[in-house]
Amino acid sequence: MLKVTIEQSGNTAILHCTGRIVRGEESAILCAAVRQPGRRIVLDLAEVESIDAAGVGALISLQAAGIYVQLLKPNRAVQTVLRVTRLDTIFEIDTPPLRPAVTSPIVPCYSPA
Repeated sequence: MLKVTIEQSGNTAILHCTGRIVRGEESAILCAAVRQPGRRIVLDLAEVESIDAAGVGALISLQAAGIYVQLLKPNRAVQTVLRVTRLDTIFEIDTPPLRPAVTSPIVPCYSPA
């Protein structure tokens, strides 16, 4: 189930999404966005587990309606869908910097002679 909470920040509505943006649930974003007085929406995707074709269609519908949409903090799975569908070239996407991978130092192994 997709849950959307709305926060107003000046003329921008921030829609905090939690759950999955999938067929049958995507209308929650559309309804919440259309009700906002401004034409600028930030979708906080930090708590979104996944997005399917219907979710992608919802994002495109918002853009087509003349609403400026900025995507905030999508996880890797959502980022992959955005990249594969090339929506990463259409929407402004703010992602937190990825933490560098934790690596162990290379310790040489010596075998007794």
